[in-house]
Amino acid sequence: MTDRPLILWFRRDLRLSDHPMLAQAVASGRPVIPLFICDAQVDALGAAAKWRLGLGLAHFSGVLAGIGSRLILRRGDALAVLQAVIAETGADGVLWQRMYDPASVARDTAVKAALRGMGLQAESFAGALLIEPWEVATGQGGYYKVYTPFWRAVSGRGFQGPVPAVTALRPPESWPVSDRLDDWQLGAAMRRGAAVCLPFQRVGEARALARLDEFIDSAVDGYGQARDFPGQERATSGLSENLAWGEIGPRTIWAAGQRALHSGAAGAETFCKELVWREFAYHLMHHSPQILTQSWREGWQDFPWRGDTADAEVWRRGLTGEPFVDAAMRELYVTGRMHNRARMIVGSYLTKHLLTDWRVGQAWFADTLTDWDEAANAMGWQWVAGCGPDAAPYFRVFNPTGQAEKFDADQRYRRRWIAELSARPGPQALAFFEAVPRAWRLDPKAPYPAPLIELSAGRERALAAYAQRNA
Repeated sequence: MTDRPLILWFRRDLRLSDHPMLAQAVASGRPVIPLFICDAQVDALGAAAKWRLGLGLAHFSGVLAGIGSRLILRRGDALAVLQAVIAETGADGVLWQRMYDPASVARDTAVKAALRGMGLQAESFAGALLIEPWEVATGQGGYYKVYTPFWRAVSGRGFQGPVPAVTALRPPESWPVSDRLDDWQLGAAMRRGAAVCLPFQRVGEARALARLDEFIDSAVDGYGQARDFPGQERATSGLSENLAWGEIGPRTIWAAGQRALHSGAAGAETFCKELVWREFAYHLMHHSPQILTQSWREGWQDFPWRGDTADAEVWRRGLTGEPFVDAAMRELYVTGRMHNRARMIVGSYLTKHLLTDWRVGQAWFADTLTDWDEAANAMGWQWVAGCGPDAAPYFRVFNPTGQAEKFDADQRYRRRWIAELSARPGPQALAFFEAVPRAWRLDPKAPYPAPLIELSAGRERALAAYAQRNA
């Protein structure tokens, strides 16, 4: 037994409950030093994600202070920072919650080996997922490549309930020096967009739990149908933002969904399936990490995608002349998120009507989403492009006009976000023009643009390209 401190290396797990690492640290009875490291992977985050991370860190620092602890901030190479803090504090162990993207796996594997080579404790924990990606296998021992059998394999398992919240952390005798969060300038790339986007963020564990309770109490019953209508506010949980930064644990969400299911809520199973869809993305990323950078399906590596063209820039700016597409792109710029149905529409339009490489869209989402999730983002883009798992058939091209007629018949969503379509645009539509770079020179009083491409022509071009690939 030892009374030397443990370092708790926080990453995307900014919460106190449903956190096995924290529970283990408390059970040890030892002093703990919560630490966040701004390393190269943090520096590589997109503008919106890095800004949202900064909000989460500021909030979590206050949460830790409220239970008698503090969050130490350091910048630099992860291993070098850990070794420095160990030397300064006499800590003889480091605990962390696992991450699953290839870069994090490589970093954490090297850190674990180095620390253990120094005779120190180095231990990683589950907590980001319902089930570890390697714990689910097909009958043949391989990994699942189709969602439905994956859902059947996962949903039939009895998951342990969420770990209770930690209420106190034993402090060390003295605290190491911490950087100032403001000095990191994590929100610098957001520029004037930060003030516009801020009111749409619900930061921290307490707000995430409240968000979950509100959804279960008022919206989960109708979730199966209402989730496809982007104009209906509060029809979805909105928890992707909090899941992305670990401000709520997946077992907490699953347990709530299961309670709703057993109480007869009609949409609860669909809600649980959406949570497992996220698990599927991580399962695929673990077993086929090339999904992040390469077309996942065989035979798609040489598909003649267009690169980052002027058309893609028009798409990014929400000026395609297709109101459903433009509304979604503007929602993204103002709020940092986009409705899931809308994500499918804008993705299909970019990759099929504009025949643009899915990686162009993936990169834009990585830069603009506050709920950015590397695994889900890659899988979603490849799914809609036709080159990913559970892909829609190549001939399925979402028609933005038809989708709008079906899912936004009252035009509520389109008018909410497109100022040019209303004689008296609302504050959300006008906020887009406050958020975008001044260099774009956009004017809410300008005429709404004509369609960038005739929909049938874009569809035929995509079908011809796909048919040629299959020839």
